[in-house]
Amino acid sequence: MTHSTPTRAWKLFGAALVVAAGMAAAPARTDSHWPPALQQRGGVQQPAPKAQTADTQDKVLNDFMERVKTYVALHTKLEATLPKLPKEATPKQIDANQRALGKLIQDARTGAQRGDLFTPGMTAFVKRLLARVFGGAEGKQLRASIMDENVKPMPLKVNQRYPDEIPLTTMPPEVLQTLPKLPEDLEYRFVSEQLILLDAHAHIVADFIIDALPGK
Repeated sequence: MTHSTPTRAWKLFGAALVVAAGMAAAPARTDSHWPPALQQRGGVQQPAPKAQTADTQDKVLNDFMERVKTYVALHTKLEATLPKLPKEATPKQIDANQRALGKLIQDARTGAQRGDLFTPGMTAFVKRLLARVFGGAEGKQLRASIMDENVKPMPLKVNQRYPDEIPLTTMPPEVLQTLPKLPEDLEYRFVSEQLILLDAHAHIVADFIIDALPGK
């Protein structure tokens, strides 16, 4: 009795089964030269989520305070070069001293940019803090109290003199108690939804955060 020879199709089918079995038995690829994010993922990039830890927040805050310290050291150094104001200084003398100090700081920080003090990490940290303050039961009322005396949106630049025609907003205690404490030379102020770092003695915008005030 003769047996028929298998067709080419059956041969190919059998070979495919052998290959499939071998692939199923093969361990997941963990080549040491692949980045960990690519191992066991078929070589497709899967970026890991950025976790916000207490250590990360501490580093961001410490970095911010070091940058503030450097700024204040420059402020103090330049202020020391100016003639001291008399005890009974007139408003005109005070204004002249303020403008002179502001000019010195502007000249010393000609390359200053947004983010020099409020780094991206610090910006995110501050926005989270403010979201907690304004996200509470009294958040809308608190925001309304700020906006009552706040100005309309206006473009800001780092190192510019704070406009003389725009009054400074009152900062609620709830906000100041939440934000990192500043040395006396610097203040937090809102200009519309922007949070600025104001050099109070020089009347200079040292840095600012866009859309910092929540609940817009």
